[in-house]
Amino acid sequence: MMPIISKLYCSSSQTVFGVRRRPHVVNGGGFVVTDCNGQRVVFKVDGCGIHGTKGQLILRDGEGDALLLIRRKGGMVEALSIYKKWKGYSLDYEGSQNLVFCLKEPNSCLVRSNIRISIEPNATSNKGWNFEIKGYFPDRNCSIVDIRGNIIAEVGVNKEVEKLMESKDLYHVVVKAGVDQVFVFGVIAILDYIYGESTYC
Repeated sequence: MMPIISKLYCSSSQTVFGVRRRPHVVNGGGFVVTDCNGQRVVFKVDGCGIHGTKGQLILRDGEGDALLLIRRKGGMVEALSIYKKWKGYSLDYEGSQNLVFCLKEPNSCLVRSNIRISIEPNATSNKGWNFEIKGYFPDRNCSIVDIRGNIIAEVGVNKEVEKLMESKDLYHVVVKAGVDQVFVFGVIAILDYIYGESTYC
């Protein structure tokens, strides 16, 4: 698989990350991604409570540098569409934005399709999408699957931790070898917002 955003975040082996939600009252929400030991912060996602713009998220590296800007397309076009569209833009060191992916969520209960993601620009498959979400994110039981049905990343929860904490504020994400981790956590940030969790305001 080719890197979608950065080859610096494509590991040659499968990687397990821990995700911890930040409460809305502290730092305006969002979540923190750590290595499997919970020792090192790899990514941070700022919810819209931090920068005060609804429908906008920022994924940062462990040092706090912005890697991905995520925006929801709004206005009249969205209101009339059967899909809500999210766009992910990579940010380079000079601050310029390049569109790298587009995620479509059904805008109506009449549309019976999964959340789908296409890689931009114009690298979409003949089906019009490259990845889709299988499962249900609020249950911490879902996968990002490519067009051939291969799982590229899985969201799950440790049952002992879940029983102990009685919450889904702590979960893990397994990212397969060669998969762009920035892309995966950009998609997870959008899912978190869609379902009204830590990034939503």
